[in-house]
Amino acid sequence: MATRNPGDLAAERTGPGAVAAPEVAAPGVVAQTRGLSRSFAGHVVLDDLDLEIRSGKFLAMIGRSGTGKSTLLRALAGLDRDVTGDLTVSAPVSVVFQEPRLVPWKRVGANVSLGLRASDPRGVARSALDEVGLAARADAWPLTLSGGEAQRAALARALVRDPGLLLLDEPFSALDALTRISMHALVLSLWERHRPAVLLVTHDVDEALALADRVLVLADGKIAHSADITLDRPRDRDHPDLVALRIRLLTELGVATRDVD
Repeated sequence: MATRNPGDLAAERTGPGAVAAPEVAAPGVVAQTRGLSRSFAGHVVLDDLDLEIRSGKFLAMIGRSGTGKSTLLRALAGLDRDVTGDLTVSAPVSVVFQEPRLVPWKRVGANVSLGLRASDPRGVARSALDEVGLAARADAWPLTLSGGEAQRAALARALVRDPGLLLLDEPFSALDALTRISMHALVLSLWERHRPAVLLVTHDVDEALALADRVLVLADGKIAHSADITLDRPRDRDHPDLVALRIRLLTELGVATRDVD
């Protein structure tokens, strides 16, 4: 297999959280890695990793801290130029990070349209804010937003670029439980409307089970386990299939299920 450094990809930054990578993948595949590796000071984080992300699918990736989840996401986004191996991304990519990363000296609408190439960027931004329920806050300053509102603005900024691959790097981890539930519903509604492929990185097994079509466990820099979920959404966490899968995933993560409520 030919080895190619993704730093050589013709990727173009189009604004905060957005990367366009005009490569060619197999039909129906928006991103693919073969033998992807990454080390930091001699410590291997990604180890000859193979992954395929298909159009319109919702994937979740879980794993212990330091297993390479965010490193893989950054590689797919074109933000890590030191990974090695074969990486192909065939669709525009947008990223939503754990922190909203809004520019504090620009109003919310201007944050969403920042770097956007459109004939009417303000109008496009307002339409995106309307989709996430923030149209009334378009002229607000970022520091006046709640945590949930800030992440809604970050979602609008990502979706306004019509990505074929949406990367979510633990975007709900800092939110309270009720806000997280509402954000889950929002993300699913946006995904069903726009149908990008989604890769969600999360530490929350129940979040992965609620949202994803497929859950991946990353361990020692490789995909250690993969599980498909075919239950309709919204899902009952007490459904026998989800209970069994939750136990299996926790076991894969090295968590003793008798210690988990």
